[in-house]
Amino acid sequence: MGTVLDSHFLALTAIVTVGYQLLFFILTALLKFDKVTDFAGSTNFVIIAILTLVLKGTWHFRQIILTLFVVIWGLRLAGFLLMRILQWGEDRRFDEMRSNLGKLAIFWTFQAVWVWTVSLPVTVVNASDRNPSVQAVDIIGWILWSIGVIIEAIADQQKLVFKNSPNNRGKWCNVGVWKFSRHPNYFGEILLWWGIFAASAPVLKGAEWLVIVGPIFLTMLLLFVSGIPLLEESADKKFGNMAEYKIYKRTTSPLILLPPVVYGKLPAWFKATFLFELPLYSRNIPQDETSNLHSNLCTV
Repeated sequence: MGTVLDSHFLALTAIVTVGYQLLFFILTALLKFDKVTDFAGSTNFVIIAILTLVLKGTWHFRQIILTLFVVIWGLRLAGFLLMRILQWGEDRRFDEMRSNLGKLAIFWTFQAVWVWTVSLPVTVVNASDRNPSVQAVDIIGWILWSIGVIIEAIADQQKLVFKNSPNNRGKWCNVGVWKFSRHPNYFGEILLWWGIFAASAPVLKGAEWLVIVGPIFLTMLLLFVSGIPLLEESADKKFGNMAEYKIYKRTTSPLILLPPVVYGKLPAWFKATFLFELPLYSRNIPQDETSNLHSNLCTV
């Protein structure tokens, strides 16, 4: 049902996304109420997926599966993040934005770009007339999505329980999957979106392959911009003078889940090259202070 000018629903999803995010931006700006920020982002993905599926109306198996994947992920994440912010109070990311309309507008614009871009694989699949049979890459994508969404959900729940315990006040989360990664929730999210892209591959043709910008954008965002760098900087400021925390950082992978006893023994060049242990993640902890902690690898 897409028009010739927007046969891939790119303009439609852009308009819907901008309108949806604009609505929440106005709400935030007028009421100084930022508890719905993450809810607005996650549910926007769900709206785009369902809208494009219904408008196209072909109901191919692959379209239904990928839409279902986005709906499950989006609703789970939206509900979790809304519950978390209601429990914890104000979102600290907005401490400097609540009274600065310009910064607030930039944030919401960036969120709209994030939603639209990362949704591209599902948008294009749902807009396509092609319906190839299920292939190996589909199954690989489904497996990646399943592993990713499970890791993300477990990580979120474990951290929520950890943070809500009075006994853990002033501590960093290092239980469950957080023993094997400093950011397992991000690892799960990156994995699931690459899974969705993989499962969209059999449908893609020609310029449609550019939808790979979706998972690439998400990965770059979490690795270099608003994901890991901000959280690492915050944690370093809080715990950077604690020997136990320095050991945790040295023996725990920043993203990919790995046993601490293995990760801690890997050379620094290998970590930086293959496991995303980037220098910007330790700007507040001098390397000479952590180098002498190598002998304590098994204490975490």
